[in-house]
Amino acid sequence: MHGIGHHWQAWRPVIDALAGEFDVVACDSPGFGRSAPLPSGIEPSVLAYADAFEMFFAELGLERPHVAGNSMGGAIALELARRRAVASATAFSPAGFWTAPERRYCQLSLAALGSTPRAVRPLLVAGARTRAGRVVLFHQTFGFPGRLPVHEAIATLRDAWAAPAMKDALAAFSGYRFKAPEKPLPAPVTIAWGNRDRLLPFALQAPRARRLLPWATHVTLGAGHVPFYDDPAACASVIRACAARAAPRAHPRERTATPS
Repeated sequence: MHGIGHHWQAWRPVIDALAGEFDVVACDSPGFGRSAPLPSGIEPSVLAYADAFEMFFAELGLERPHVAGNSMGGAIALELARRRAVASATAFSPAGFWTAPERRYCQLSLAALGSTPRAVRPLLVAGARTRAGRVVLFHQTFGFPGRLPVHEAIATLRDAWAAPAMKDALAAFSGYRFKAPEKPLPAPVTIAWGNRDRLLPFALQAPRARRLLPWATHVTLGAGHVPFYDDPAACASVIRACAARAAPRAHPRERTATPS
């Protein structure tokens, strides 16, 4: 699950690394990429997206899948784990561990991208075609922007500009902050944070995640906010390890009946 203003293609390097071991399902969240928005009247909040993904799992016949999410997608993954809807949850730089000023900084930063005037957009696309331009445009979200392929850089810009849920989803951040559970979540949880994250700063927010979820596995990556092109092998390894900690599922023929 991708972050706000992004799309499933951000995960491509990690999907390639995991496809031999997992049936990987990647999609655009409602109102982003090529997915239609949530139904009219439903605020595109983290909790509403968790509802939508639970319904999506049911539509696909996925019973408690392993999930991985980034940024807003990371917050959704944690909320799905809270609901017992997933077998494991890996959250990369999840939203919600912010203070009010930090959250506002995030909102303003992403709103500036989403509201880029149409007359300026061709200039940014041209800049994204150069390594120097990608470093300037994406230094806040990618630890090593020069590693971002040209086609992905341009698609990232265009999909952020076109996302119908961008403005309202950003506004909904104002009502969200991760609440510490009273007891450990029922599924293995890993929180991985890039030490080059400049959108949800590692030095400020990763320690809060450790305090609120002390029983989770916490990993520091040498990467940025969106780490999948920075170090795909490390990201895949983190997801693989989290899924491996999940309790093995009984084969249907091995399930035991419980007296009523």
